[in-house]
Amino acid sequence: MPTTTERFALSDGAKLSVQRAGEPEAGVTVVLAHSYAMDQREWHKIIAALPDATERPVQVVSYDHRGHGQSSAADEKTATVEQLGDDLAELLDGVVPQGLVVLAGHGMGGLVSMALAARHAALFEARVAGLALLSTPAGWVAEAAIPSSLGKIVQDLRAILGAKIVERVAQRIDKAKTIGLRWLLLGEDPEPDDVRLVAEMIAAHWPDTVALFRPALDRFDQEAALSVAAGTPVVAMVGDRDRVVPVSHVEALAGAVADGTAVVLPGLGHMLPLEGVAQVLPRLVGLAHAAFRR
Repeated sequence: MPTTTERFALSDGAKLSVQRAGEPEAGVTVVLAHSYAMDQREWHKIIAALPDATERPVQVVSYDHRGHGQSSAADEKTATVEQLGDDLAELLDGVVPQGLVVLAGHGMGGLVSMALAARHAALFEARVAGLALLSTPAGWVAEAAIPSSLGKIVQDLRAILGAKIVERVAQRIDKAKTIGLRWLLLGEDPEPDDVRLVAEMIAAHWPDTVALFRPALDRFDQEAALSVAAGTPVVAMVGDRDRVVPVSHVEALAGAVADGTAVVLPGLGHMLPLEGVAQVLPRLVGLAHAAFRR
C-alpha cells in the first residue's frame, strides 16, 4: 500500500514528520506512537501490513515525536510526556479530523497515549475507540525499569560503535549481536535487519535525546490517565523476554480498566513493533473492527 509523508505544524511552530497509509477517508484511523529514543521507522512492518489486513478500509498514521526522528527538536521545557500528549491531540485534530481512532503506543508512545487521555479527556472519550500498549511500563508498579536500563544501552553503544556513533553503525553493527544491545531489547531469535534498525535508531538519538527525555519518564504518572481510559478497550502486550518492562506491568495496565487484556508473547523482547508483527497485527485489527462496530 503506497504511503505519503508530510510535515504537520504544531501551534508553537514545531513540526512533526507524519506518514500515512491506507484510506484517507476511512471511518477508523490507527495512529502509531513510537518509543523513547526511537522513531516511526520501528512501525514499518505494521504500516505495510495493516491497511490490507482489515475487513473494511482503515487509515494508518505514524509520526515522529518532537525531539525524535525527522520532527523538530525539543528542549528542556518541551521534552515531557505531557507535551507529547498535547502534540498528539493537535495531530489528531489536524491530521485525522474525522472518524474514530485506535491508538497504538510502544514504550514511551504508550505513555503519550495516556497523557492524551489525562490532558484531553473530552477528545479521548469522543474519538479513541481502542488503545494498544506495547511494552509500556506502569510507573506505580515495582521498579523503574526503563531508566535503569538506559545506562546499559549507552554503555553498549559505546562498546559497539565507538565515538563516531552515527557514522559507524553500518560498519560495526554485527557486534550488536553478541553485546548487550541485542540482549537488552530483542528476543530469542531477532532478524539481523531488526537488530540493525534498532541500533541505528538509538544511535541517531544518542546522547542528546536520551539525556533530554529521560527525566520525563521518571515523572509521568499513568494512574490519572487510566481513570479516563477506563471505558476504552485496552490491550497491553509484552514479550516474556522483555528486559525493560516486566510482565507484571502490562498485567497492571490491563487490570486498571474495565475492558483490559494482558497478552504475554513467548520468546519476544522489547521491540514488539518489529519482532512481534505476527502477534501484534491481529490485535490491532481486532481493535479496528471493534471501532467500526461502535
